[in-house]
Amino acid sequence: MVCGTWANYFPARSQPPAHSFVGAPLAWCFHGSCLGCGDLLSIVGGVFVGGKRMGYDAVRIEALEGREAVRKRPGMWVGSTSERGVHELVLQVVSWSVNRVLAGREGGSVDVTLTHDGGVRVADDGPEVPFTADGKIGGSGLEALLTAMPAAERGGRRIVHLSPVGCRGLFVPNVLSSRLTAEVRHRGTRRVQEYARGVAVARPAAAGPMTGSGPVIAFWPDAELFETTRCSFAVLAERFRQVAFLNRGLGISLTDERPAGGARAVSFRFPDGVRDFVAALDAEEAGFFHPDVFGFEHEDPRMAGVMEVALLWNGSHRERVRGFANSWATREGGTHLDGFRDGVVAAVTAYAREQGLLTGDDVPCADRIGAGLTAVVSVKLDCPEYLGATRELLGNTEVRGCVGEAVRERLGSWFEEQPKSAAEVVDRILRNTRQD
Repeated sequence: MVCGTWANYFPARSQPPAHSFVGAPLAWCFHGSCLGCGDLLSIVGGVFVGGKRMGYDAVRIEALEGREAVRKRPGMWVGSTSERGVHELVLQVVSWSVNRVLAGREGGSVDVTLTHDGGVRVADDGPEVPFTADGKIGGSGLEALLTAMPAAERGGRRIVHLSPVGCRGLFVPNVLSSRLTAEVRHRGTRRVQEYARGVAVARPAAAGPMTGSGPVIAFWPDAELFETTRCSFAVLAERFRQVAFLNRGLGISLTDERPAGGARAVSFRFPDGVRDFVAALDAEEAGFFHPDVFGFEHEDPRMAGVMEVALLWNGSHRERVRGFANSWATREGGTHLDGFRDGVVAAVTAYAREQGLLTGDDVPCADRIGAGLTAVVSVKLDCPEYLGATRELLGNTEVRGCVGEAVRERLGSWFEEQPKSAAEVVDRILRNTRQD
């Protein structure tokens, strides 16, 4: 049984058009009581049995689509009109840039700047992109991405999700910004176009000499829609750091021009990916860098994806195991973490039996094996399935067996290649088990 909020019981689905009710509002007010499931049974077609008919019919419904729908109900598209919603705007634009860079070449980078006037500038060195496709409005050019809602969210193992809302591209950030400036450097020229609340102010215009490559998107969240237009340097830095860990070789920088005492900046790039992630997590716990990190990457067609796993045991009794699916943190776990634990228990048990440290039907307790274990399990799937709208519990059933099998085999081989480390780890696990 899945535990958690009610959101876990409903599958994620695409957002419907927002609706605005004009005339008599559809409002159910009950003084001193609340409407329960039993009460709902007495409502038929907008009529309370034995009560007064409510003013609600098709004539009073106004269907909103596109730009109007997003601005009418901004919380539907970014989750909140608080600081969290502003972060979502930033992450949607950065998601677009990150996925462009990852699709283009290895070692690309994305640079994010929080400007002194409250804006956000996102630049990348990915492939060139024109404003319009073949000189026409629409198509695959930047102008189409800024002015039209994508028909469907892109999927696949190579798509990075920086936020729970998903990758909707640039349309929502454009509509929810008081001003947005798009710059492209294409075929040796630099062109700029400005938008106001999702509407183009003018056609793209030439703007001086070209330097570098890739687009630059600068936007200012709309103060008419958001409670605050400021975003947290610390929150964004931690998310960018995590994404850099999970996508080996990707560079992400964050610069904050707002502090009165001068700008501050951080930059992330990790050549060893999740191995570096585990080493960093362990250093946070132990206070020093631990070089003995085991890790591997493996593609398995049975789960239509690839897994990256890294782990180490330290001297503490705390377990720190983190799971990710398509670069999104699965805080409630899922089949990838279940498979990981299955594989670790099987590898430790097999090694202990080979060394004569276990007899009979004894099997080390999984909780004991996890004591002092720091690990990151990242899977990137063509078709991830989440149990809940927040994408925090992975449900792909085939993933558990694939991850478990790979961990058992790779960790078992590492035990054989590193007998000293294996003996220390297994001996401590068995001692902890026997103390119980």
